[in-house]
Amino acid sequence: MKTLTINLPDMLDLDEFEAKMLLSGQLYEKGKVTLGQAAQIVGISKRAYMEIMGRFGFSIFNYSVEDLEHDIKVALEY
Repeated sequence: MKTLTINLPDMLDLDEFEAKMLLSGQLYEKGKVTLGQAAQIVGISKRAYMEIMGRFGFSIFNYSVEDLEHDIKVALEY
Protein backbone atom coordinates (compact mmCIF):
# COMPACT_ATOMS: atom_id res chain seq x y z
CA MET A 1 0.00 0.00 0.00
CA LYS A 2 1.25 3.50 -0.81
CA THR A 3 1.75 6.14 1.86
CA LEU A 4 0.52 9.65 1.15
CA THR A 5 1.31 12.75 3.18
CA ILE A 6 -1.04 15.70 2.84
CA ASN A 7 -0.57 19.11 4.43
CA LEU A 8 -3.91 20.62 5.42
CA PRO A 9 -4.57 24.14 6.66
CA ASP A 10 -4.67 24.44 10.47
CA MET A 11 -8.10 26.07 10.27
CA LEU A 12 -9.55 22.93 8.69
CA ASP A 13 -11.28 21.04 11.50
CA LEU A 14 -10.65 17.55 10.14
CA ASP A 15 -9.16 14.57 11.96
CA GLU A 16 -7.30 11.71 10.29
CA PHE A 17 -10.28 9.33 10.36
CA GLU A 18 -12.58 11.88 8.74
CA ALA A 19 -10.00 12.71 6.06
CA LYS A 20 -9.54 9.02 5.26
CA MET A 21 -13.31 8.50 5.06
CA LEU A 22 -13.73 11.43 2.68
CA LEU A 23 -10.87 10.32 0.45
CA SER A 24 -11.85 6.65 0.41
CA GLY A 25 -15.50 7.51 -0.23
CA GLN A 26 -14.60 9.61 -3.25
CA LEU A 27 -12.32 6.90 -4.59
CA TYR A 28 -15.08 4.31 -4.13
CA GLU A 29 -17.74 6.45 -5.82
CA LYS A 30 -15.43 7.06 -8.78
CA GLY A 31 -14.79 3.33 -9.11
CA LYS A 32 -11.08 3.62 -8.34
CA VAL A 33 -11.24 1.25 -5.36
CA THR A 34 -13.55 -1.53 -4.19
CA LEU A 35 -15.59 -1.29 -1.03
CA GLY A 36 -13.08 -3.54 0.73
CA GLN A 37 -10.17 -1.40 -0.42
CA ALA A 38 -11.95 1.74 0.76
CA ALA A 39 -12.40 0.18 4.20
CA GLN A 40 -8.74 -0.83 4.23
CA ILE A 41 -7.70 2.79 3.54
CA VAL A 42 -9.58 3.87 6.65
CA GLY A 43 -8.33 0.90 8.67
CA ILE A 44 -11.72 -0.57 9.59
CA SER A 45 -13.68 -3.65 8.59
CA LYS A 46 -15.77 -3.69 5.43
CA ARG A 47 -18.91 -4.07 7.53
CA ALA A 48 -18.05 -1.08 9.73
CA TYR A 49 -17.25 0.97 6.64
CA MET A 50 -20.61 0.13 5.08
CA GLU A 51 -22.39 1.08 8.29
CA ILE A 52 -20.85 4.55 8.58
CA MET A 53 -20.27 5.68 5.00
CA GLY A 54 -23.74 7.26 4.80
CA ARG A 55 -22.79 9.68 7.57
CA PHE A 56 -20.17 11.05 5.20
CA GLY A 57 -22.60 11.42 2.29
CA PHE A 58 -21.59 8.29 0.38
CA SER A 59 -23.84 5.53 -0.86
CA ILE A 60 -22.99 1.87 -0.69
CA PHE A 61 -24.64 1.51 -4.10
CA ASN A 62 -22.03 2.48 -6.63
CA TYR A 63 -24.51 2.50 -9.51
CA SER A 64 -25.32 5.34 -11.81
CA VAL A 65 -28.98 6.05 -12.52
CA GLU A 66 -28.44 4.84 -16.08
CA ASP A 67 -26.96 1.53 -14.92
CA LEU A 68 -29.84 0.98 -12.52
CA GLU A 69 -32.46 1.77 -15.17
CA HIS A 70 -30.73 -0.63 -17.58
CA ASP A 71 -30.67 -3.42 -15.01
CA ILE A 72 -34.37 -2.92 -14.22
CA LYS A 73 -35.25 -2.96 -17.91
CA VAL A 74 -33.30 -6.18 -18.50
CA ALA A 75 -34.86 -7.81 -15.42
CA LEU A 76 -38.37 -6.92 -16.57
CA GLU A 77 -37.76 -8.47 -19.99
CA TYR A 78 -37.52 -11.91 -18.39
